[in-house]
Order: sequence, then C-alpha cells, then structure tokens
Amino acid sequence: MSLTNEIVLRPRFKFDVEHNNEIILKLFEDTKKAQSDFIVSRVDDHVFIKIPKKDQHFWSPQLHLEINETEQDKNKSTIYGLFGPNPTVWTMFMFFHFIVIGLFFGFGVWAYSNWSLGNSYSIQLFLVLFMVIIWVVLYFGGRIGKQTGMTQMHELHHFMRDTLRSKDIHAMP
Repeated sequence: MSLTNEIVLRPRFKFDVEHNNEIILKLFEDTKKAQSDFIVSRVDDHVFIKIPKKDQHFWSPQLHLEINETEQDKNKSTIYGLFGPNPTVWTMFMFFHFIVIGLFFGFGVWAYSNWSLGNSYSIQLFLVLFMVIIWVVLYFGGRIGKQTGMTQMHELHHFMRDTLRSKDIHAMP
C-alpha cells in the first residue's frame, strides 16, 4: 500500500485475499482479546482499529476495514481500507470548511450587490479574500495533522498486515 499521494487527506486502499470474509473477521475479533496495543471493534463486515486512549492525540488516525466476500467466489474476499481521523474531528473539520465556503459565497454575493448598486464594496471584498486565507489555513492544518498522525497510520497498517499474516493471509496480485 502506498501512502505517497500528497493531496489525499484520508488515504484508501483495496486488495483481495484467498479466504472467506468470516474467517478474516473472526481473526480480527480474536486479536482484540490477544493484544492491548490497539482497540479493535467489529460491526457486521466492518472492523475498526484505533489507537488506545492513552496514546491518542488530536490527530490520531483510525483504520476502517470493510471485508466483503467476492461475488464470483465465496472463498475469496476483498478488503477495503480507509485511514481517517476520529469521526468527531473529521466532522468538525468538514463543518469548518462548509462554514468558510458558505461565508465566501455570502460575502461574494454581498460584494457583487454593492458593486452593481455603485456602493463601496471594499470591506466585502476583503472578507471574501479573508475566507480564502482561512480555507488555505484549514487545508494546511489538515496536512499538518495528517503528517502528525503518519507514524500511527503506519502502526495501524503494520498491525493489520501482521494480523493477516499470522494466519498466512496475503494479498492476491
């Protein structure tokens, strides 16, 4: 799995394995009890792997795995993975983005209205540009957060890989 894409804030991956999805899901359930380095939880065909509370920071990632059996062969599975921040952090981060874009458009309409009426629109134009600056700050904040959580992201990936390899489960080419 390559984590080199510099634009993506929530990296994804997908690979196929030669085992039934229930075997893989059971494997992750068993590792939940056998170790204490990660918090592993399962809901249906979804496995969530998180960093323990004592090791978490604001930008700590979690790994969400969706393990589905393939339609062609019931003894093969596809594993979809998604790295992301805590859902609360992600929701807050996206909320700020939507507020900024809403204000950008609102101030832009206000500036255009004043311009078309022949009134002064310098304050509104300043606010539009200020929203662009805030968006850039949010973007780079997200990038810094991703970089801060990169070590833990690799730990989560290694844990997933080592768990799968413990039962000799390897990705298919």
